[in-house]
Amino acid sequence: MTSDSSNDTPLSSGANHTGDLPSCGEPDDSLTQGQATPMAGKMVLVTGLSGAGKTLALKSLEDLGYEAVDNLPLSLLAALIRAGAAPRPLAIGIDIRTRGFAVSAMLEELDRLMQNEQIDLTMLFVVADDDVLCRRFTETRRRHPLAPDRPLLDGIRHERDLMTPLESRADLVIDTSALPPAELKRLIAGHFALDAKPPLVVFVTSFSYRQGVPREADLVFDARFLNNPHYVAALRPLTGRDADVVKYVEGDPGFPQFFAALTALLEPLLPRFAAEGKSYLTIAVGCTGGRHRSVVIAESLAEWLRERGQRVDLRHRELEEGKTK
Repeated sequence: MTSDSSNDTPLSSGANHTGDLPSCGEPDDSLTQGQATPMAGKMVLVTGLSGAGKTLALKSLEDLGYEAVDNLPLSLLAALIRAGAAPRPLAIGIDIRTRGFAVSAMLEELDRLMQNEQIDLTMLFVVADDDVLCRRFTETRRRHPLAPDRPLLDGIRHERDLMTPLESRADLVIDTSALPPAELKRLIAGHFALDAKPPLVVFVTSFSYRQGVPREADLVFDARFLNNPHYVAALRPLTGRDADVVKYVEGDPGFPQFFAALTALLEPLLPRFAAEGKSYLTIAVGCTGGRHRSVVIAESLAEWLRERGQRVDLRHRELEEGKTK
C-alpha cells in the first residue's frame, strides 16, 4: 500500500464530521437502560494502528454509502447513535489520537453497544508490520502519535502493545502490510457492502510462496506438487493464462484428481459459509513463482464457481505486480 493513500493523516482532537453533534459530556448509559431509542441500524467501528490504513478504510466505507465520522470522542459515541436516527449506516473511526481515548474505556463502550439489540455492530481493526509502518511514517515525514520525542519504532511497538486487547475483540482484522490501496478497498467492499441481502462473494487469487501467503486468505491450497512449467524453456516466459501452459499443467497426471478433490471440498462448504452470514471468502492458490501452476488453477476454479452461479472476483497477485519468478 502506498503511503499517500493508506496512511492515517493527522487529525484535530475533535471529530471530523460535517453534521452537528451533541455537546461533549460523560458517556451516556441510556442506550442500555430500556429507554426507547431510534433504530441506529448497521455500524462499523474502525480502529487499529497508526499508519495502517484507517483513514482509507473509512473513506472506502463512505464510498459504499456509510456516514463516516472520524476521530470521534468516546464521550460522544452513545449520544451520536441515539441522536442520529441515521438514514445511513454509520462508520466511526476511533484510535489513540481520539480525545479521551483509553483502551479500557473503549472496551466498556463496546460492551454497552453489544447489549443494544438495535445496533448491528462490527469492529474492524487494521494492522501492518513494524517495518511497513516505519517506512510509511518515514516517507511522509510524520511523527507517530506516541513517539513525539523518542524513536519511531518505540512508538509503533508501544501502540501495538496498547491496542492488543482491542485487536482481540475485533470482528475483522485486516493486515495492510502487502495490500495496495485498491485491494484494501476491495476487501472493505466485500465485507461491508450495503446490499439488502448480500450474497457470498468468492475472491480467488493466485500467489507465489516466495512472496508470502496472502494474509487475508480464508482457504489456501498448494499447487507446488504439480510439474513446473518454469523448467520448460518454451513455457518459462509465459503465464498460466497462455494456452500452452494450461495444456501442460492440466496434462499433469495429478491435476484431474486434485481439481476434482478441490471442487468436491468447496461445493458443500460454500452454502454453509453463506448460511452463516459470511459475505466474503478469499481462496488463495499458490505455487513457487505464482505465474504458472497457481494461475491455471485459479482461472479454472473461478470458471467452475461462475458456472454454478457464484459471484467471483479473480486476481493474479504476482502477474499484476509485475514480479518475476
